[in-house]
Amino acid sequence: MDCEEAVYSNDYYDFIAEYILETRRTPAPACVQRLDITYDIVYLPRKDNPPLNIKNYSYNAIPGCYAPMDESALEASGILRLQRQPTLALKGQGVLIGFLDSGIDYENPVFRNSDGSTRIVGMWDQTDRSGTPPEGFIYGSEYRDEEINRALNSMNPREIVPMSDEDGHGTYMASVAAGSEISEKNFVGAAPYSKIAMVKLKPAKQYLRDFYFISEDATVYQENDIMAGVKYLNQLAQERHMPLVICVGLGTDMGGHTGVNPLSTMLNGMALLRDHAVVIAAGNEGNSRHHFLGEIQEDEYYKNVEINVGDRVKGFYAEVWARAPQRFVVDIISPTGERMPSEFILSGGREYNFLFEDTKVSVDYRIAGILDGSQVIYISFSKPTQGIWNIRVYQQSEISSTFHIWLPLEEFLTGEVFFVRSNPDTTLTVPSSAAAPMTVGAYDDRDNSIYLRSGRGFTANGLIKPDFVAPGVEVYGAAPGGMFVTRSGTSAATAVTSGGVALMMEWGIVRGNYSTITGIAIKNSLIQSADRDPQRTYPDKAFGWGRLNVYRTFEDFRIQ
Repeated sequence: MDCEEAVYSNDYYDFIAEYILETRRTPAPACVQRLDITYDIVYLPRKDNPPLNIKNYSYNAIPGCYAPMDESALEASGILRLQRQPTLALKGQGVLIGFLDSGIDYENPVFRNSDGSTRIVGMWDQTDRSGTPPEGFIYGSEYRDEEINRALNSMNPREIVPMSDEDGHGTYMASVAAGSEISEKNFVGAAPYSKIAMVKLKPAKQYLRDFYFISEDATVYQENDIMAGVKYLNQLAQERHMPLVICVGLGTDMGGHTGVNPLSTMLNGMALLRDHAVVIAAGNEGNSRHHFLGEIQEDEYYKNVEINVGDRVKGFYAEVWARAPQRFVVDIISPTGERMPSEFILSGGREYNFLFEDTKVSVDYRIAGILDGSQVIYISFSKPTQGIWNIRVYQQSEISSTFHIWLPLEEFLTGEVFFVRSNPDTTLTVPSSAAAPMTVGAYDDRDNSIYLRSGRGFTANGLIKPDFVAPGVEVYGAAPGGMFVTRSGTSAATAVTSGGVALMMEWGIVRGNYSTITGIAIKNSLIQSADRDPQRTYPDKAFGWGRLNVYRTFEDFRIQ
């Protein structure tokens, strides 16, 4: 079996193998990408295995799909004051900031030193099959700084290093967090002397896009490729003996929003390592109407959930989540009143064809994850008729009363789909619900108002997220080809914060002022020093603990 071909071919399934509380067992024959002691990625031929659904495979085994979280910042967050303060003059020297994104325009001046050499120490292009994969990986091509500098000094750089960024999101994120000063463009990144690492993520395979009914023009990445990218960034930082900030500007609505899916678990582990920090975007689902909070009262037999489906929607899914030991079952009622009854048991599922709508609906019940035992009811609608679809949720015991339902990201849908009675809270995207990393929402620094789309807390298991908010409206950054643009979203806020964290790591670890500082300590310090409005009660579901102010953090250090 050609394992590299299996990684790229749509004829192979990608599965996340989880080894928490169990021994490592790999199906044979199979291609395997080793990640760590907890996870492997397994590639299996589709023709030899059952159809893709959560009846045949565990929920966490099927990779989730993630999208970029986008649609004056440094001054508002106190970062420029740290750069310009004569004694501190912090600019990220000696710190590595890693990105998992669409690639990087490595020829751009914002990623070069004053002598023209690159500030990028490593790039892993998962889409490029022409070069050599990084050590320990079975796909993609890696390019190090020596090779990048050789390309920059040549007449045709792309012949030596073919990395590009067609989307522009990765270039923008890296520039906001770590871009060099370009005085004629009035631009400087948050940590302009830091080193940069980029993982250009491979687009999701077509079979997964079809399974999740994802729009053809959506930018989509697979969970397993993102997890492999996390491993690469950690490996590179360890080799270079550098503190690492991992900047995650991606998200999804798939999962229970409790921080225990595979990617969240992996990022949680990274955030707990010494000399590591993880910064994650809270997502842009705050006003999407894609979250429903169900609470069944004592006098209610069921809770009715109405979903408005627009015209020409190819399909969509809804995930009903309940924390253990609660258990629920559902039935589905079409716009014409035809009913798919809840006659099946708590494990397994069935398909139902609605005669008058020409719509196929499947409902699958699973217990998802070893860590929390949550129930997920995965409901898939294929060619749904326009109108109001009703999901009736029935409790299966007296202790079953509260559940959440999430619809796909707005970017994934092929038309309008939303809850008639939606709930704006618990709209943080996954993996931002992970406990240890910093979760960053976005606000408009021009009037200190929340960015309307910024994901709101708290998590489904009650963790206070976002931790804080950072400037995320019309943030100025680089685009491929030497251009500059403004973007809005929690991705931008995450990039600003990542650069600020790099400044703290420079002061603490590189300069030796606080050599034992950890990512958790940095998060707690940023929470403590955040700007808070006296008329607001904290923690706040939109603002978390307040607005990022890195300069005040150093003032607090001085007082201590």
